[in-house]
Amino acid sequence: MREKVEAALARIRPMLQADGGDVELVDVTENGIVKVRLKGRCNGCPMSRATLKNGVERIILKEVPQVKAVEEA
Repeated sequence: MREKVEAALARIRPMLQADGGDVELVDVTENGIVKVRLKGRCNGCPMSRATLKNGVERIILKEVPQVKAVEEA
């Protein structure tokens, strides 16, 4: 499952990098929780929660149905 999550993140990264940010995969738990770290300009941005849920989580859930949620590490 980790490889599938990495592939989904590779699709998301260019959008984040265009705005000076990035995302790093920290962990994929056995119960389907993906933990990521927002980096660069995304770290601490007031919109980071929306980016995490409406962008990163939405795409990962679509690409990897076994994932239950995406959380910030």
